[in-house]
Amino acid sequence: MPKDKSASHARIIPAAKQEFLEKGFEKASMRAIAALAGLTSAGLYRHFADKEEMFAALVQPALDALQEMMEIQTRRGYLCVEKGDLDAMWSGDTDLSRLVDVVYDHFDAFKLLLRSSAGTRFEHFFDDFIDVDQAETLRFMDALRARGIRVNEIVPEELHLLLNAYYSAFFEVVVHDFSKKDAIHYLETLKQFFTPGWRAFLGF
Repeated sequence: MPKDKSASHARIIPAAKQEFLEKGFEKASMRAIAALAGLTSAGLYRHFADKEEMFAALVQPALDALQEMMEIQTRRGYLCVEKGDLDAMWSGDTDLSRLVDVVYDHFDAFKLLLRSSAGTRFEHFFDDFIDVDQAETLRFMDALRARGIRVNEIVPEELHLLLNAYYSAFFEVVVHDFSKKDAIHYLETLKQFFTPGWRAFLGF
């Protein structure tokens, strides 16, 4: 009777996660992952071409969820513009509110991205995330101006600095293994601290 390849694959994923979390990508060993999964190294390569492909399998669902969240937030922002209610952007289901749900649905994947991804194509995850958010923010500001809405002139370098501070503060919940309950409390503190500053900086 042929072996169930899916059963082997299901053992590899937690074994790889454990190895990458403990040692980081560069020091992780395919041989150690194989041993944890109860496979030979050759058996491991029947599932993944290399170590980075295995790492990608662990983090890609989190990246996909993050991308979807950012698209939802972008649509929400433009909907607030259509309704003439920019104040609504700063209340209720804000970007950090959605982000905390995404992160805690994929907590270990974000730990891998932030702490264990050196040596992979994901090692600049945080910087890339900031760059995407910065570009979208600048596009949004241009859209507001095109509608005759008065907003501040933004220096991109200053925006980059502030976004870096904002999201660095948020991702501390991952780096320091906050529970979701504690993260939600921390989130409220971040909102109270950053929201007045963002509104003054952006001008709306």
